[in-house]
Amino acid sequence: MWSAVVPAIGQVNVTQEHNNLYRDGVYIDAGFTPSAAANLMRDLNFDGTISGNVYAQPLYIEGGPNGPMIIAVTESNNIYALDAVTGTVIWQRNVGPPVTSGLPCGNISPLGITGTPVVDLASRSLFFDAMIDGATKKHFIYSLNVDTGATNAGWPVDVNATATYNGITFSSLVQNERGGLAVVNGIVYVAWSGHLGDCGTYHGWVVGVPINNPSNVAAWATTAIGGGIWGHGGVASDGTNMFVVTGNTFNTGGNWMGGEAIIRLQAGPIWTGQPTDYWAPTNWFTLDQGDTDLGGCSATLIDVPGATPPKLVLALGKDGKGYLLNRNNLGGIAAPVASANLPTAVRGQSAATYRTSQGTYFVFHTEGNAVSAYKVNPTSPPIISSAWTVSQTGLGSAWVTSTDGASDVIVWVAGAGGDQRLHGYNGDTGAVVYTGGGANELMSGTRRWNTGIVARGRIYYAADNKVYAFKLPAGTPTPTPTATATPTATSRPTATPTATATSTPTATATATPTATPTATATATPTATATPIPTPGQITLTARGYKVHGRQTVDLSWSGATSTNVDIYRNGVLIVTTANDGFYTDPVGGRGHATYTYQVCNAGSQTCSNQATVTF
Repeated sequence: MWSAVVPAIGQVNVTQEHNNLYRDGVYIDAGFTPSAAANLMRDLNFDGTISGNVYAQPLYIEGGPNGPMIIAVTESNNIYALDAVTGTVIWQRNVGPPVTSGLPCGNISPLGITGTPVVDLASRSLFFDAMIDGATKKHFIYSLNVDTGATNAGWPVDVNATATYNGITFSSLVQNERGGLAVVNGIVYVAWSGHLGDCGTYHGWVVGVPINNPSNVAAWATTAIGGGIWGHGGVASDGTNMFVVTGNTFNTGGNWMGGEAIIRLQAGPIWTGQPTDYWAPTNWFTLDQGDTDLGGCSATLIDVPGATPPKLVLALGKDGKGYLLNRNNLGGIAAPVASANLPTAVRGQSAATYRTSQGTYFVFHTEGNAVSAYKVNPTSPPIISSAWTVSQTGLGSAWVTSTDGASDVIVWVAGAGGDQRLHGYNGDTGAVVYTGGGANELMSGTRRWNTGIVARGRIYYAADNKVYAFKLPAGTPTPTPTATATPTATSRPTATPTATATSTPTATATATPTATPTATATATPTATATPIPTPGQITLTARGYKVHGRQTVDLSWSGATSTNVDIYRNGVLIVTTANDGFYTDPVGGRGHATYTYQVCNAGSQTCSNQATVTF
C-alpha cells in the first residue's frame, strides 16, 4: 500500500478534470474535517461573474504573477482567469463565435468550449478545445499562456485539417468534445463523441498533440461509425497509457470495430489492436442494437492493494452495470474481472474513487435521485459490493475530500438540475455531513455533468454565468496540497502519486511546524550539516517507486528563487541542478530503506521542508 503525507504549506494546483490522470476526484485538504465541513458556507464576497453556459469543471492555478486564479470556460467560447479570493476578472479571452445553428443534431447551443481544459504547469500553458462557427464549423485545440491569456506560438490546431486515422478524416460538423483533456508526457490528448441524436458519420476519436510541436498531430478513431467517448472525464491515464470508454457503434454486421469498449492507447496515441489493449463485454452487439453505451461514464483508474489483479479500470454504463478490468491486460471480448448491477444507468457524468481504513470505494450519482457507493474488496479476483446509498435530488459528478488521503473522507455531489445545492456524505457510511446550507448557499444554472474542485479550504463550483466559492468557517485553514494518485513515467510528476511497481513503497513528506501560526517547515540539524530552512520559502513533495527492482525517487518543489537548487539526501548534498521544479534521484538500492530529502536555493540556507520516502 502507499500513503502520502504532504506538507502543510505550498502550492495547490488543480490542473485537470477530477484533479488527476486517474480521474479519481480526490482532494487532500487538512481543513475539511467533518465538523468544519458541516458548517461550510458560501463566500458572498466572491464575485465569480462570467458569461456563458458551463459544462466544464473549473481549475485552480497558483505560482504566477497574478496570484491564485480560477480558470473557467463557457459555451460562448469565453475563457476567464478569476482572482481566487475576490472572484474578479484577471484576464478574459474570447476565441471566436460559438456554433448556434447548422448542426445535423445536438442539444448544446451555443456550442463552444464543453470539455474541461488542462494546464501544463511546467510551460504555464492552458489547453482546451473550442468549436468555432464560420463558413466551415471547426474544432480547434488552443494553447494559451495561463498567466496572460495570450495564444502560444504554433496554436491553435485545426483538427479538421490535421486528424486522420486509417483513411478516416475528422469532421467537426458531426463531432462533439465533451470530456476532460489530459497532458501525459508532453502530449495533450483530446477525445470526441458525437452530438445528441447520434447523427452523421461520427466516430470516437482521441487526438494527441505534442505541446512543444503542435504540427505533429496523431490520432486514433473507432473503425465503425459511432463509438463516441461521451464521459465528462474524457481521457484517463496511468502515466504511460491512456484509457477511454466508447459507446455504441452502427452497421457493424456483428463485427466488433471499437465500440462498447474500454480502449488502452499507447503514447501518440497508438493502438495495437491486441486483446491486451481493449475490452468489450460478450454482449457488446446487443448493447449496440439497444443504444446502450458501455461508455456512459468516463474511465476511472483504481488501485486495490491485496486484490488480484490490483491495478484496475472502472467503466459504468447505460446498461446499469459496473465493470472492473485488469488495466495491464484488458483481455479482448471476454468476461470482466468483476461486475455488479447498479441502481440505474449511468450516462455522462464522472465517478470518484477513494480509499479509507475500511477499504476502497467508487461512488457516483444515480439517475434515480440518489448517490451510491460501492466497495471493491481485495480478493482474487476482486468483488464489488454495495456500501451505501442516500437520496439526493438532481444529478452531478462526485468528488472527494480527505484530510490526509484516507481519513475524514467526505463525498461531495451537487444537486445539479435538482435542489442545486452542495451535499457532503461520510465516505464509509453515507451519513450526511453537509446538507446544502441555507438561502445563501443556493446555486443556479447547475448542470448534471459538472463537478466541484477543492483548494485552500474552499470549494469552487462553476455553473452558467457564475463560479461559486464556498469556504470553511472560522477563517481559512492552511490545507495540504492536493495529492493526485497518478503515477508518472517521467521525472516531472504532477503531485504525490501511487507507485507503479508491484512492491509499492510508502512515500511520505512531513513538515515540522515552528511556533508561528502557520505550519512552516523546519529541518533537524545533523552531523552532516543538513541546512536549516527559512520557513515558508520552498515546498517539497517526494514519491518513491522501483524501476526493475531498483529504488527511484521523484522530487517536486515550488517556491525556490535561485537559478539552481541544491538537493540533499539524508543530510548529504547529492546534486546541484536547475531550478525547474522537478528531479529524479536514481538511488538504485534494493530492499528496505528510508531517504529524507530537502531542496535549497543553491549555496544558501533557504530550504524546503523535509520529505521522507520509505521503501
